[in-house]
Amino acid sequence: MARIVGVDIPDNKRGEIALTYIYGIGRSRANTILAEAKVDKDLKVSSWDDEQFNAVRKVINDSFKVEGELRSEVQLNIKRLMDIGSYRGIRHRIGLPVRGQSTKNNARTRKGKRKTVANKKKAVK
Repeated sequence: MARIVGVDIPDNKRGEIALTYIYGIGRSRANTILAEAKVDKDLKVSSWDDEQFNAVRKVINDSFKVEGELRSEVQLNIKRLMDIGSYRGIRHRIGLPVRGQSTKNNARTRKGKRKTVANKKKAVK
């Protein structure tokens, strides 16, 4: 297994797919990185040589925020929203969907497991 920015990328996959194992890199960004590093996107990682690895590492380090740095930036952005008390920040704080989704029937992922509330018993005469 090869390591790039602290992540083991699989050897048996094509470069385009293998780079997506890094947080912050999707398919289109992986293609951009490989084009900039002049590495064939269809070449498997196991057949990359040291020069190609170094070229990919250099492009990622110079051009993009990935892994820990990106995660911390996202968390700081969420914390900022919560601190200023914006609508989105409040939704984050109470664990409800942030982007306008309906919560009447769905949203179980954000709300968690159902908490059943019992009905009141009718008074018997």
